[in-house]
Amino acid sequence: MSTPHNAANLGDIAKTVLMPGDPLRAKFIADTFLENVTQFNTVRNMFGYTGEYKGKKVSVMGSGMGMPSIGIYSYELYSMYDVDNIIRIGSAGALSDDLSCMDVVLASTASTNSNYAAQYKLPGTIAPTANFTLLKTAYDEAAKLGIDVNVGNVLSSDTFYSDDKDANDLWKKMGVLCIEMESAALYLNAQRLGKNALCILTISDHLYKNEELDAYQRQTSFTNMMEIALNTAINL
Repeated sequence: MSTPHNAANLGDIAKTVLMPGDPLRAKFIADTFLENVTQFNTVRNMFGYTGEYKGKKVSVMGSGMGMPSIGIYSYELYSMYDVDNIIRIGSAGALSDDLSCMDVVLASTASTNSNYAAQYKLPGTIAPTANFTLLKTAYDEAAKLGIDVNVGNVLSSDTFYSDDKDANDLWKKMGVLCIEMESAALYLNAQRLGKNALCILTISDHLYKNEELDAYQRQTSFTNMMEIALNTAINL
């Protein structure tokens, strides 16, 4: 029952899927944390794996960059592969002065400059929101691991290189913690399909401080976020 984007058969994918943007980060998680691993997808090099973490079945799959990409993969996982929970684990650029590189953020809501929600023809503006059970479980598991987390509103942006030079200042003024590019679409898909979603982010650079991680660090060093997500997945 493969799709145009996923070669898996029904049953190959666990009820909970971790979704980093980078498929090589998915491979890193599978190689580092999972046992008895099988690879269920290589279509478009968007690697997907299922294995066991502490004896429980968990899957991990890349989502690609941007809301159209995660929109496709998460929709298929939810609606065609009977996945119940998707935990995005990604990188973000900090806006808040209270954040620094390697800090972890749990996105309770995801503001956006995207038109993704227009498809629902709603008579107003919907708030893309995390599932509370996932959010609370992740917060509690982080505490058990001794990892400090920040919880709040993030921005899912359609643009990485923007012509609007005032936008960051305006979002920061509204208390938005950081900027990434996928969470709003994931949350909206979950809300529309009656499923569950959470975004866990690691700060990879700061837009108001001279702080930045390189590409290899982004791929392999976000282990705090990964462990929070994995422990959340097995405690739902």
